[in-house]
Amino acid sequence: MSTPASSVWKQPAQVWAVAFACVVAFMGIGLVDPILPAIAESLEATPVETELLFTSYLAVTGLAMLVTSWISSRIGAKMTLLIGLALIVAFALLCALSGSVDAVIGFRAGWGLGNALFISTALATIVGAASGGSGAAIVLYEAALGLGIAIGPLLGGILGEQSWRAPFFGVVALMAIAFIAVLLLLRGPGGKREPVAFSAPFKALRQPALAVLAVAALFYNIGFFILLAFSPFPLGFGAMGIGFTFFGWGVALALTSVWVAPALMRRMPRTTIILVVLPLLALDLIVAGLLVASATALVVCIVVGGLLLGVMNTVLTEAVMEATDLPRSVASSAYSAVRFLGGAVAPPLAAALWHGFNATVPYLVAAVAVLLAALTVMLGRRTLAHIDDQPEDALAEDAEAILLGDAA
Repeated sequence: MSTPASSVWKQPAQVWAVAFACVVAFMGIGLVDPILPAIAESLEATPVETELLFTSYLAVTGLAMLVTSWISSRIGAKMTLLIGLALIVAFALLCALSGSVDAVIGFRAGWGLGNALFISTALATIVGAASGGSGAAIVLYEAALGLGIAIGPLLGGILGEQSWRAPFFGVVALMAIAFIAVLLLLRGPGGKREPVAFSAPFKALRQPALAVLAVAALFYNIGFFILLAFSPFPLGFGAMGIGFTFFGWGVALALTSVWVAPALMRRMPRTTIILVVLPLLALDLIVAGLLVASATALVVCIVVGGLLLGVMNTVLTEAVMEATDLPRSVASSAYSAVRFLGGAVAPPLAAALWHGFNATVPYLVAAVAVLLAALTVMLGRRTLAHIDDQPEDALAEDAEAILLGDAA
Protein backbone atom coordinates (compact mmCIF):
# COMPACT_ATOMS: atom_id res chain seq x y z
CA MET A 1 0.00 0.00 0.00
CA SER A 2 1.44 3.36 -0.95
CA THR A 3 1.30 6.16 1.59
CA PRO A 4 3.29 9.21 0.52
CA ALA A 5 4.85 10.84 3.55
CA SER A 6 3.72 14.30 2.55
CA SER A 7 0.06 13.28 2.46
CA VAL A 8 0.19 12.12 6.08
CA TRP A 9 1.05 15.57 7.46
CA LYS A 10 -1.06 17.78 5.19
CA GLN A 11 -4.42 17.48 6.93
CA PRO A 12 -7.39 19.77 7.62
CA ALA A 13 -7.73 21.36 11.06
CA GLN A 14 -10.51 18.99 12.15
CA VAL A 15 -8.24 15.97 11.59
CA TRP A 16 -5.50 17.55 13.71
CA ALA A 17 -8.04 18.32 16.44
CA VAL A 18 -9.08 14.67 16.65
CA ALA A 19 -5.45 13.50 16.33
CA PHE A 20 -4.42 15.73 19.26
CA ALA A 21 -7.27 14.32 21.32
CA CYS A 22 -6.10 10.81 20.34
CA VAL A 23 -2.61 11.57 21.63
CA VAL A 24 -4.03 12.62 24.99
CA ALA A 25 -6.43 9.67 25.12
CA PHE A 26 -3.64 7.19 24.45
CA MET A 27 -1.51 8.88 27.10
CA GLY A 28 -3.98 7.41 29.58
CA ILE A 29 -2.81 3.88 28.74
CA GLY A 30 0.76 4.39 29.93
CA LEU A 31 0.23 7.29 32.29
CA VAL A 32 -0.04 5.13 35.41
CA ASP A 33 3.03 3.02 34.57
CA PRO A 34 5.60 5.19 36.41
CA ILE A 35 3.34 5.71 39.43
CA LEU A 36 2.31 2.07 39.97
CA PRO A 37 4.91 1.48 42.71
CA ALA A 38 4.06 4.86 44.27
CA ILE A 39 0.32 4.09 44.27
CA ALA A 40 1.01 0.67 45.77
CA GLU A 41 3.07 2.29 48.56
CA SER A 42 0.88 5.33 49.21
CA LEU A 43 -2.44 3.47 49.18
CA GLU A 44 -1.04 0.29 50.78
CA ALA A 45 -2.07 -1.86 47.81
CA THR A 46 -0.65 -5.17 46.66
CA PRO A 47 0.87 -5.45 43.15
CA VAL A 48 -2.21 -7.41 42.00
CA GLU A 49 -4.54 -4.69 43.30
CA THR A 50 -2.41 -2.03 41.66
CA GLU A 51 -2.45 -3.82 38.32
CA LEU A 52 -6.26 -3.76 38.46
CA LEU A 53 -5.92 -0.07 37.49
CA PHE A 54 -5.20 -1.42 34.01
CA THR A 55 -7.77 -4.20 34.19
CA SER A 56 -10.78 -2.05 35.10
CA TYR A 57 -9.81 0.51 32.45
CA LEU A 58 -9.23 -2.03 29.66
CA ALA A 59 -12.13 -4.35 30.52
CA VAL A 60 -14.69 -1.55 30.45
CA THR A 61 -13.07 -0.10 27.32
CA GLY A 62 -13.38 -3.47 25.59
CA LEU A 63 -16.96 -4.19 26.63
CA ALA A 64 -18.11 -0.67 25.80
CA MET A 65 -16.59 -1.01 22.32
CA LEU A 66 -19.42 -3.40 21.51
CA VAL A 67 -22.00 -0.60 21.73
CA THR A 68 -20.04 2.44 20.56
CA SER A 69 -20.96 2.05 16.89
CA TRP A 70 -24.65 1.74 17.88
CA ILE A 71 -24.36 4.96 19.92
CA SER A 72 -22.35 7.00 17.42
CA SER A 73 -24.61 6.04 14.51
CA ARG A 74 -27.50 7.69 16.39
CA ILE A 75 -25.95 10.75 17.96
CA GLY A 76 -23.12 11.33 15.48
CA ALA A 77 -19.35 11.14 15.68
CA LYS A 78 -18.82 14.63 17.09
CA MET A 79 -21.24 14.19 19.98
CA THR A 80 -19.81 10.73 20.73
CA LEU A 81 -16.29 12.13 20.80
CA LEU A 82 -17.31 14.98 23.10
CA ILE A 83 -19.14 12.68 25.53
CA GLY A 84 -16.13 10.38 25.61
CA LEU A 85 -13.74 13.26 26.29
CA ALA A 86 -16.02 14.68 28.99
CA LEU A 87 -16.17 11.31 30.76
CA ILE A 88 -12.39 11.01 30.69
CA VAL A 89 -12.03 14.50 32.21
CA ALA A 90 -14.53 13.69 34.96
CA PHE A 91 -13.14 10.30 35.92
CA ALA A 92 -9.49 11.36 35.70
CA LEU A 93 -10.35 14.13 38.16
CA LEU A 94 -12.05 11.64 40.45
CA CYS A 95 -8.95 9.38 40.27
CA ALA A 96 -6.79 12.32 41.34
CA LEU A 97 -9.04 13.01 44.32
CA SER A 98 -9.37 9.37 45.44
CA GLY A 99 -8.28 8.15 48.85
CA SER A 100 -8.12 4.39 48.26
CA VAL A 101 -6.91 2.00 45.59
CA ASP A 102 -10.43 0.59 45.24
CA ALA A 103 -11.75 4.05 44.39
CA VAL A 104 -9.03 4.59 41.78
CA ILE A 105 -9.79 1.18 40.24
CA GLY A 106 -13.47 2.07 40.03
CA PHE A 107 -12.90 5.50 38.54
CA ARG A 108 -10.45 4.04 36.01
CA ALA A 109 -13.39 1.91 34.84
CA GLY A 110 -15.40 5.06 34.16
CA TRP A 111 -12.37 6.46 32.38
CA GLY A 112 -12.41 3.31 30.22
CA LEU A 113 -16.01 4.00 29.19
CA GLY A 114 -15.07 7.46 27.98
CA ASN A 115 -12.03 6.03 26.27
CA ALA A 116 -14.14 3.49 24.35
CA LEU A 117 -16.55 6.13 23.10
CA PHE A 118 -13.68 8.30 21.97
CA ILE A 119 -11.22 5.79 20.47
CA SER A 120 -13.66 3.76 18.37
CA THR A 121 -15.15 6.92 16.87
CA ALA A 122 -11.84 8.75 16.42
CA LEU A 123 -10.40 6.19 14.01
CA ALA A 124 -13.44 6.31 11.74
CA THR A 125 -13.45 10.10 11.89
CA ILE A 126 -9.78 10.45 11.00
CA VAL A 127 -10.02 7.87 8.20
CA GLY A 128 -13.02 9.64 6.69
CA ALA A 129 -11.80 13.23 7.02
CA ALA A 130 -8.08 12.89 6.30
CA SER A 131 -6.54 13.84 2.98
CA GLY A 132 -4.21 11.42 1.24
CA GLY A 133 -6.41 8.33 1.46
CA SER A 134 -7.01 5.74 4.15
CA GLY A 135 -3.37 4.72 4.31
CA ALA A 136 -2.30 8.21 5.35
CA ALA A 137 -5.13 8.36 7.88
CA ILE A 138 -4.23 5.05 9.52
CA VAL A 139 -0.57 6.05 9.72
CA LEU A 140 -1.60 9.34 11.34
CA TYR A 141 -3.81 7.47 13.82
CA GLU A 142 -1.00 5.06 14.69
CA ALA A 143 1.38 8.01 15.05
CA ALA A 144 -1.03 9.56 17.55
CA LEU A 145 -1.21 6.23 19.37
CA GLY A 146 2.57 5.92 19.52
CA LEU A 147 3.10 9.52 20.57
CA GLY A 148 0.44 9.26 23.27
CA ILE A 149 1.86 6.01 24.61
CA ALA A 150 5.33 7.60 24.62
CA ILE A 151 4.34 10.87 26.30
CA GLY A 152 2.04 9.20 28.85
CA PRO A 153 4.80 7.47 30.85
CA LEU A 154 7.11 10.49 30.54
CA LEU A 155 4.43 12.85 31.84
CA GLY A 156 3.53 10.31 34.49
CA GLY A 157 7.17 10.14 35.58
CA ILE A 158 7.71 13.90 35.67
CA LEU A 159 4.49 14.66 37.52
CA GLY A 160 4.71 11.47 39.56
CA GLU A 161 7.89 12.74 41.18
CA GLN A 162 5.69 15.33 42.90
CA SER A 163 2.73 13.09 43.76
CA TRP A 164 0.96 10.06 42.36
CA ARG A 165 -2.10 12.29 41.97
CA ALA A 166 -0.38 14.86 39.74
CA PRO A 167 -0.45 12.80 36.49
CA PHE A 168 -4.23 12.48 36.78
CA PHE A 169 -4.59 16.23 37.15
CA GLY A 170 -2.38 16.59 34.07
CA VAL A 171 -4.75 14.44 32.02
CA VAL A 172 -7.72 16.51 33.20
CA ALA A 173 -6.10 19.68 31.86
CA LEU A 174 -5.01 18.17 28.53
CA MET A 175 -8.34 16.44 27.90
CA ALA A 176 -10.19 19.67 28.59
CA ILE A 177 -8.08 21.31 25.87
CA ALA A 178 -8.82 18.38 23.53
CA PHE A 179 -12.55 18.74 24.27
CA ILE A 180 -12.45 22.42 23.27
CA ALA A 181 -10.45 21.62 20.11
CA VAL A 182 -12.93 18.97 18.95
CA LEU A 183 -15.91 21.18 19.88
CA LEU A 184 -14.62 24.13 17.83
CA LEU A 185 -12.87 22.44 14.90
CA LEU A 186 -14.65 19.19 14.08
CA ARG A 187 -17.53 19.43 11.66
CA GLY A 188 -19.68 16.79 10.01
CA PRO A 189 -20.87 16.64 6.41
CA GLY A 190 -24.47 16.93 7.49
CA GLY A 191 -25.53 13.79 5.69
CA LYS A 192 -28.17 11.41 6.95
CA ARG A 193 -26.88 8.85 9.43
CA GLU A 194 -27.62 5.17 8.98
CA PRO A 195 -28.31 3.66 12.42
CA VAL A 196 -26.22 0.61 13.26
CA ALA A 197 -28.05 -2.31 14.86
CA PHE A 198 -27.17 -3.05 18.49
CA SER A 199 -26.30 -6.62 17.50
CA ALA A 200 -24.00 -5.58 14.64
CA PRO A 201 -20.65 -5.97 16.46
CA PHE A 202 -21.69 -9.35 17.86
CA LYS A 203 -22.66 -10.54 14.38
CA ALA A 204 -19.42 -9.12 13.01
CA LEU A 205 -17.43 -11.56 15.11
CA ARG A 206 -19.10 -14.39 13.20
CA GLN A 207 -17.17 -13.30 10.12
CA PRO A 208 -14.28 -15.82 9.90
CA ALA A 209 -11.56 -13.31 8.95
CA LEU A 210 -12.50 -10.86 11.67
CA ALA A 211 -12.82 -13.65 14.24
CA VAL A 212 -9.31 -14.91 13.42
CA LEU A 213 -7.84 -11.43 13.77
CA ALA A 214 -9.75 -10.77 17.00
CA VAL A 215 -8.54 -14.00 18.64
CA ALA A 216 -4.98 -13.32 17.48
CA ALA A 217 -5.19 -9.79 18.89
CA LEU A 218 -6.50 -11.09 22.22
CA PHE A 219 -3.37 -13.23 22.69
CA TYR A 220 -1.13 -10.51 21.27
CA ASN A 221 -2.49 -7.97 23.74
CA ILE A 222 -1.68 -10.27 26.64
CA GLY A 223 1.96 -10.02 25.60
CA PHE A 224 1.66 -6.29 24.95
CA PHE A 225 0.24 -5.44 28.35
CA ILE A 226 2.43 -7.77 30.37
CA LEU A 227 5.39 -5.91 28.90
CA LEU A 228 3.76 -2.53 29.52
CA ALA A 229 2.04 -2.99 32.86
CA PHE A 230 4.25 -5.48 34.69
CA SER A 231 7.73 -4.22 33.77
CA PRO A 232 7.73 -1.18 36.15
CA PHE A 233 7.92 -3.57 39.12
CA PRO A 234 11.04 -5.63 38.25
CA LEU A 235 12.78 -2.54 36.81
CA GLY A 236 13.05 -1.15 40.32
CA PHE A 237 13.34 2.47 39.10
CA GLY A 238 11.70 5.57 40.52
CA ALA A 239 8.92 7.36 38.67
CA MET A 240 11.33 9.28 36.42
CA GLY A 241 13.35 6.20 35.52
CA ILE A 242 10.22 4.26 34.59
CA GLY A 243 8.90 7.26 32.70
CA PHE A 244 12.02 7.63 30.57
CA THR A 245 12.17 3.87 29.92
CA PHE A 246 8.65 3.76 28.57
CA PHE A 247 9.11 7.04 26.75
CA GLY A 248 11.81 5.24 24.77
CA TRP A 249 9.46 2.31 24.30
CA GLY A 250 6.71 4.60 23.04
CA VAL A 251 9.01 6.49 20.68
CA ALA A 252 10.21 3.18 19.23
CA LEU A 253 6.60 2.10 18.79
CA ALA A 254 5.69 5.37 17.07
CA LEU A 255 8.66 5.24 14.67
CA THR A 256 7.91 1.74 13.42
CA SER A 257 4.16 2.43 13.28
CA VAL A 258 4.61 5.45 11.03
CA TRP A 259 7.58 4.55 8.86
CA VAL A 260 8.62 0.90 9.11
CA ALA A 261 5.21 -0.79 8.96
CA PRO A 262 4.02 1.03 5.79
CA ALA A 263 7.37 0.29 4.11
CA LEU A 264 7.05 -3.40 4.96
CA MET A 265 3.46 -3.54 3.70
CA ARG A 266 4.55 -2.19 0.33
CA ARG A 267 6.89 -5.16 -0.01
CA MET A 268 5.31 -8.06 1.87
CA PRO A 269 1.84 -9.54 2.45
CA ARG A 270 0.32 -8.49 5.77
CA THR A 271 0.00 -12.06 7.04
CA THR A 272 3.69 -12.68 6.31
CA ILE A 273 4.68 -9.60 8.33
CA ILE A 274 2.53 -10.80 11.25
CA LEU A 275 4.06 -14.29 11.14
CA VAL A 276 7.58 -12.87 11.15
CA VAL A 277 7.15 -10.15 13.78
CA LEU A 278 5.20 -12.16 16.37
CA PRO A 279 7.91 -14.84 16.84
CA LEU A 280 10.51 -12.06 17.12
CA LEU A 281 8.37 -10.43 19.81
CA ALA A 282 8.09 -13.77 21.63
CA LEU A 283 11.89 -14.11 21.52
CA ASP A 284 12.27 -10.60 22.94
CA LEU A 285 9.89 -11.47 25.80
CA ILE A 286 11.80 -14.67 26.55
CA VAL A 287 15.08 -12.74 26.73
CA ALA A 288 13.41 -10.16 28.99
CA GLY A 289 12.32 -12.94 31.33
CA LEU A 290 15.70 -14.63 31.43
CA LEU A 291 17.58 -11.35 32.01
CA VAL A 292 14.97 -9.71 34.25
CA ALA A 293 17.48 -9.31 37.09
CA SER A 294 19.48 -6.88 34.93
CA ALA A 295 17.75 -3.50 34.69
CA THR A 296 19.88 -2.53 31.67
CA ALA A 297 18.97 -5.70 29.76
CA LEU A 298 15.30 -5.29 30.63
CA VAL A 299 15.28 -1.68 29.38
CA VAL A 300 16.79 -2.83 26.08
CA CYS A 301 14.16 -5.58 25.75
CA ILE A 302 11.38 -3.10 26.49
CA VAL A 303 12.55 -0.69 23.77
CA VAL A 304 13.09 -3.51 21.25
CA GLY A 305 9.60 -4.70 22.12
CA GLY A 306 8.30 -1.23 21.28
CA LEU A 307 9.85 -1.47 17.80
CA LEU A 308 8.08 -4.77 17.14
CA LEU A 309 4.78 -3.70 18.70
CA GLY A 310 4.67 -0.62 16.47
CA VAL A 311 4.82 -2.77 13.35
CA MET A 312 2.17 -5.13 14.70
CA ASN A 313 -0.25 -2.38 15.69
CA THR A 314 -0.28 -0.79 12.24
CA VAL A 315 -0.44 -4.08 10.33
CA LEU A 316 -3.28 -5.40 12.50
CA THR A 317 -5.23 -2.15 12.13
CA GLU A 318 -4.85 -2.30 8.34
CA ALA A 319 -5.83 -5.96 8.31
CA VAL A 320 -9.00 -5.38 10.35
CA MET A 321 -10.07 -2.48 8.14
CA GLU A 322 -9.87 -4.81 5.13
CA ALA A 323 -11.04 -8.06 6.70
CA THR A 324 -14.78 -7.79 5.96
CA ASP A 325 -17.31 -5.93 3.87
CA LEU A 326 -19.03 -4.68 7.03
CA PRO A 327 -18.99 -0.97 7.93
CA ARG A 328 -15.51 -0.37 9.23
CA SER A 329 -16.74 1.24 12.44
CA VAL A 330 -18.62 -1.98 13.27
CA ALA A 331 -15.66 -4.21 12.43
CA SER A 332 -13.30 -2.02 14.43
CA SER A 333 -15.60 -2.00 17.47
CA ALA A 334 -16.02 -5.78 17.47
CA TYR A 335 -12.30 -6.41 17.03
CA SER A 336 -11.31 -3.84 19.66
CA ALA A 337 -13.69 -5.32 22.23
CA VAL A 338 -11.94 -8.69 22.09
CA ARG A 339 -8.48 -7.10 21.87
CA PHE A 340 -8.93 -4.94 24.97
CA LEU A 341 -10.26 -7.86 26.99
CA GLY A 342 -6.95 -9.63 26.36
CA GLY A 343 -5.19 -6.56 27.70
CA ALA A 344 -7.45 -6.52 30.75
CA VAL A 345 -6.45 -10.05 31.75
CA ALA A 346 -2.71 -9.51 31.43
CA PRO A 347 -1.66 -7.10 34.26
CA PRO A 348 -3.15 -8.91 37.29
CA LEU A 349 -2.17 -12.27 35.76
CA ALA A 350 1.44 -11.08 35.51
CA ALA A 351 1.44 -9.81 39.10
CA ALA A 352 -0.06 -13.07 40.38
CA LEU A 353 2.54 -15.13 38.49
CA TRP A 354 5.29 -12.93 39.89
CA HIS A 355 3.98 -13.39 43.42
CA GLY A 356 3.50 -17.16 42.98
CA PHE A 357 6.77 -17.90 41.16
CA ASN A 358 9.27 -15.23 40.15
CA ALA A 359 9.69 -12.26 37.79
CA THR A 360 10.73 -14.47 34.87
CA VAL A 361 7.47 -16.39 34.58
CA PRO A 362 5.20 -13.49 33.49
CA TYR A 363 7.44 -12.78 30.50
CA LEU A 364 7.49 -16.45 29.51
CA VAL A 365 3.68 -16.55 29.69
CA ALA A 366 3.60 -13.39 27.56
CA ALA A 367 5.84 -15.11 25.01
CA VAL A 368 3.53 -18.13 24.89
CA ALA A 369 0.52 -15.84 24.37
CA VAL A 370 2.26 -14.08 21.47
CA LEU A 371 3.13 -17.43 19.88
CA LEU A 372 -0.52 -18.47 20.22
CA ALA A 373 -1.42 -15.29 18.33
CA ALA A 374 1.00 -16.31 15.56
CA LEU A 375 -0.45 -19.83 15.52
CA THR A 376 -3.97 -18.40 15.21
CA VAL A 377 -2.96 -16.36 12.15
CA MET A 378 -1.09 -19.29 10.65
CA LEU A 379 -4.08 -21.63 11.00
CA GLY A 380 -6.42 -18.97 9.61
CA ARG A 381 -4.14 -17.77 6.83
CA ARG A 382 -6.38 -19.09 4.08
CA THR A 383 -9.29 -17.18 5.60
CA LEU A 384 -7.14 -14.05 5.69
CA ALA A 385 -5.80 -14.37 2.14
CA HIS A 386 -7.88 -11.44 0.85
CA ILE A 387 -6.31 -8.94 3.28
CA ASP A 388 -3.01 -9.34 1.44
CA ASP A 389 -4.22 -8.13 -1.93
CA GLN A 390 -7.25 -5.86 -1.40
CA PRO A 391 -6.67 -2.54 -3.21
CA GLU A 392 -6.46 0.61 -1.12
CA ASP A 393 -9.09 2.38 -3.23
CA ALA A 394 -11.82 0.10 -1.90
CA LEU A 395 -10.77 0.82 1.66
CA ALA A 396 -10.76 4.56 1.02
CA GLU A 397 -14.30 4.44 -0.34
CA ASP A 398 -15.47 2.46 2.69
CA ALA A 399 -13.76 4.88 5.05
CA GLU A 400 -15.49 7.83 3.42
CA ALA A 401 -18.81 6.03 3.79
CA ILE A 402 -18.19 5.63 7.52
CA LEU A 403 -17.85 9.35 8.09
CA LEU A 404 -20.82 10.23 5.90
CA GLY A 405 -23.04 7.73 7.68
CA ASP A 406 -21.60 8.04 11.17
CA ALA A 407 -20.73 11.69 11.75
CA ALA A 408 -22.85 14.71 12.48
